[in-house]
Amino acid sequence: MILVTGGAGFIGANFVLDWLAQSEEPVLNVDKLTYAGNMHNLLSLQGDSRHVFSQTDIGDYDAVLALLKSYRPRAVLNFAAESHVDRSICGPEDFIQTNVVGTFRLLEAVRVYWNELPDRERAAFRFLHVSTDEVYGSLTATAPAFAETDKYEPNSPYSASKAASDHLVRAWHHTYGLPVLTTNCSNNYGPYHFPEKLIPLMIVNALAGKSLPVYGDGMQIRDWLYVKDHCSAIRRVLEAGLVGQTYNIGGWNEKPNIEIVHTICALLDDLHPRHDGSSYSEQITHVQDRPGHDRRYAIDASKIEQELGWKPAETLDTGIRKTVDWYLANPTWVENVQSGAYREWMQQQYSASVKTATA
Repeated sequence: MILVTGGAGFIGANFVLDWLAQSEEPVLNVDKLTYAGNMHNLLSLQGDSRHVFSQTDIGDYDAVLALLKSYRPRAVLNFAAESHVDRSICGPEDFIQTNVVGTFRLLEAVRVYWNELPDRERAAFRFLHVSTDEVYGSLTATAPAFAETDKYEPNSPYSASKAASDHLVRAWHHTYGLPVLTTNCSNNYGPYHFPEKLIPLMIVNALAGKSLPVYGDGMQIRDWLYVKDHCSAIRRVLEAGLVGQTYNIGGWNEKPNIEIVHTICALLDDLHPRHDGSSYSEQITHVQDRPGHDRRYAIDASKIEQELGWKPAETLDTGIRKTVDWYLANPTWVENVQSGAYREWMQQQYSASVKTATA
């Protein structure tokens, strides 16, 4: 058995679904079920004895340790995190509590459990920490993509909290010998993505006839990684990664945000035309840039390809088309995730955008 934290969230749920589609090895899924943790992501696993769910906070040391001792997983994969930069700017404390304090308490529970394992199980155990490229800061237009050896320069409360968690994982390996692996990924997209992030927000807003808010000039560049490619990379790192190493996972797809938005509009024009025949691109609205918005992220994924033989299967064109197709085919999922808490948050964001745009 493996233990997955944050397994009801976007990347975590995709990983759990992907894992159980390819393996008979059971998953203990631990998730606090905050606004972004959604059991609708896991509906297809109802009645599947290989999937065990526990609504547990990774910051609850006693509860996590009890689960570890009861289920005896051979590995822990930590996806649990507060992850939205905008939310971290408005309310950073939740990010510190989950991403820093929560990771610390999880590491401590895992360390106690690991120390008590028989020698053979102890040697085979792994703790895999899933992190982000944002810990490296921002790149200029001509700078080389982020490599694993680059220094950390986080610029938002979110990225600072993730950088802190990465440092904790590294320290628990070097100080206590805990067998850890760390992955830093680029921007994920795909099915089950909560509609506060760029790609799902554009799809959902476009279909609802709402404005498509683009920060500033929209020329912020990101490397885009289809979530199922990310899942396959994590499986490969868990299988063959060297203990104590960090692996950057990227899609080799650098694009400015505004180009992504126009791509989505063009796909929707083709797959789900507006009733009046006009383009969804007419809904694009430029709003004031967010504070400290990093200009460019890019991942050099050479190490994982050269050492572990992994590379992404999807191009940006194929991945975005699959994503748009999924959202068009799953309107009930979209409706269900747009809870009162989500609507309240989006209304606050919309009101703030209108005020800054008209100021």
